[in-house]
Amino acid sequence: MTAPAAGAAALQRQAKALGDPTRYAIFCYLRDTDRPVDIAELTEHLEVHHNAIRQHLAKLVEADLVVEGKAPSTGRGRPRLRYSVGPAADARWGAGGPYERLSLLLTEIIRSGDSPIEVGRRAVRPRRLGAPPSTAATAVDDLVEEMARQGFEPQIRHRGERFEVELQACPFASSAAADPDTVCNLHLGMAYGVADEVGGLQVDELVPHDPMRGHCQLHGHMAPPKPVELEASPEPATS
Repeated sequence: MTAPAAGAAALQRQAKALGDPTRYAIFCYLRDTDRPVDIAELTEHLEVHHNAIRQHLAKLVEADLVVEGKAPSTGRGRPRLRYSVGPAADARWGAGGPYERLSLLLTEIIRSGDSPIEVGRRAVRPRRLGAPPSTAATAVDDLVEEMARQGFEPQIRHRGERFEVELQACPFASSAAADPDTVCNLHLGMAYGVADEVGGLQVDELVPHDPMRGHCQLHGHMAPPKPVELEASPEPATS
């Protein structure tokens, strides 16, 4: 299938998925909230049974409109699943497509004069106020979730204290092929930004491959969070 034909087929699949009013309402809520949302919140907001919400979400995920991730674990039991708008959601549905996001990042590089790494570092979504801090067990999951939200289709491999995240797809493949230094450094900056936000891990390097084929690799290791520096108490006044 040619690229234009594949794009048209993807658009038709997304239009069909959004043809259901409940699915469209779910998508709009995730788009407008602009943060990962769990099934309980969607159930409460839409007043629809949670089993129906799950079925609708499955259709949205299948159509590449929504991505599924895991919330940080807060104790025993499985982590809650949470959902956000997928990077492949077409701009026609009110969501910014990957090249719209890239154009904004490139404009920011020109406007600010900052390096692609620094602009990429700022591009990741800040952690939601009140979200539980990451632990050693969840920090890499947070990295994987954010890279999935950006469109990299990540797969994680643990090797003791070290980890490797394989980025199976490049959301900016054509641009990365033309200017790998800029685009790959934007990607590396995004990974740095997530590590800054979640704490507990260090991203060491990005090993690039052919962007049209994907499978670039992020290498890193677990690291203790930086200690909080306390301000020194002022010296008592002497007479």
